[in-house]
Amino acid sequence: MFGFSLPKLLFTILIVVLVVYGFKAVSRLQERRDRELAGAKGRRPRAARGARAADAEDMVACPACGTFVPANGARACGRDDCPYPG
Repeated sequence: MFGFSLPKLLFTILIVVLVVYGFKAVSRLQERRDRELAGAKGRRPRAARGARAADAEDMVACPACGTFVPANGARACGRDDCPYPG
């Protein structure tokens, strides 16, 4: 019942190959759509945009508890000796 046979092995390999190529085809279609959509809107494709500098934020260690908080707009960590407001 669960023995190996050549037809079962070939069928399994065929299914794996079809799934791999199916994912590749879907990926290519998505990239093509992203390029066309970005070209129509005058933007770069999603993969080419990468991380922007505005997304990064400087962090400083809280002197009271040692956890890192944003340098701008830091909030209190909840301890009485925390130097940050609020």
